[in-house]
Amino acid sequence: MERPAATLPPSRRRALASLRSVRNWQQLGKFCVVGAIGYAINLAVYAVTSNYVWNRLWTFREHRGHVGIQGMRFFLVSLAALGANLGVLHLLVSPGGLGKLLAQAVAIVAVTPLNFVGNKLWSFRRSRH
Repeated sequence: MERPAATLPPSRRRALASLRSVRNWQQLGKFCVVGAIGYAINLAVYAVTSNYVWNRLWTFREHRGHVGIQGMRFFLVSLAALGANLGVLHLLVSPGGLGKLLAQAVAIVAVTPLNFVGNKLWSFRRSRH
């Protein structure tokens, strides 16, 4: 049988009151949303960083320049490619009626040349020395 709340130790009364508080549940929800956004940002930064490192060390290794300048350019080209990808994706899904997965595959193929040219001609362009 459950004891009346008045007979519970103070710590248990506080815990029960906290569980019944709508404000606490709202804060927990907000905390989880912030955590999920942070997680998504961490994954995106990790992916962009990984792509930059591999392109710098392997794809464009003969085009070594300042790591920070090339990195910032690579990031800007990646943002432009992401914007183009989202635009193509939107057109293929909304008015085009294509399924999201197939539309994403088509958008990636469509935007890859833009991404390559931007990185080859700007991010990792040959030095003029």
